[in-house]
Amino acid sequence: MRRSLFLAGVMLLFGIQLTFAAKVDTVQTYSASMKKNIKAVVITPDSYAEGKTYPVVYLLHGAGGNYANWINIAPELGQYADQYQTLIVCPDGNVTSWYFDSPVDPEWKYETYVATELVNWIDKNYKTVKDRKGRAIAGLSMGGHGALYLSFRHQDTFGAAGSMSGGVDFTSFPLNWNIAKRLGDYDKFPQRWKDNTIVNMIHLLVPNRLALIIDCGKEDFFYEVNMKLHEALQYSNIPHDFIIRPGAHNGQYWNNAVKYQLLFFNGFFNKKGK
Repeated sequence: MRRSLFLAGVMLLFGIQLTFAAKVDTVQTYSASMKKNIKAVVITPDSYAEGKTYPVVYLLHGAGGNYANWINIAPELGQYADQYQTLIVCPDGNVTSWYFDSPVDPEWKYETYVATELVNWIDKNYKTVKDRKGRAIAGLSMGGHGALYLSFRHQDTFGAAGSMSGGVDFTSFPLNWNIAKRLGDYDKFPQRWKDNTIVNMIHLLVPNRLALIIDCGKEDFFYEVNMKLHEALQYSNIPHDFIIRPGAHNGQYWNNAVKYQLLFFNGFFNKKGK
């Protein structure tokens, strides 16, 4: 069922050195809604064999990426899995799915896959905390949109969510990143685009239901829309951590950002009475 991605193989593929005790696997999952196998990277901490259950962080890649991108951007993920005693799952979003169930193409159902099918598969095959209190989801760029989109719409599944350089309002980019292939052309379906944009989905949130962390670099082209989201969340009295610091839309920034997001999630997982 699982095909191990041994450390030597990772080093060969990505040219990186990994010095943690965590185990990195490439797994084949199955999507019944799309009738196909989909790969994911699963990182289990060094103590996994001890028999307890573990919280899970799902990390979503950006446009143009795949399931292997996160371990390439942040080879330290194994160390974080060990440090926080957490499973880390990196799904495949098929390059530019935007993690929607596409109203245009019924073969693209990545909301159903990630938020339901993959979560169920992970819970079935790993020793996880099978509750929203033990699940978080985060991502970069398209994946930042995806993490907030899925958590806003599935608050019974995820208890915490984070975005790094997230495309939280893509209505200014009608020709970019194949969004029109997922939602239809903006000039024909403007309301559909707006309804599926994070800045217009805050009404779905129950105050204090989701633990939220939003992170964006000052030099990022998504900086202004992240500021807009922050202000809208403030206006709606939705608690959230918001981080702006120097940085652009690149791997260097995300490598730095993910450690703060995982620290935030660890605090959520260990919070009493959550």
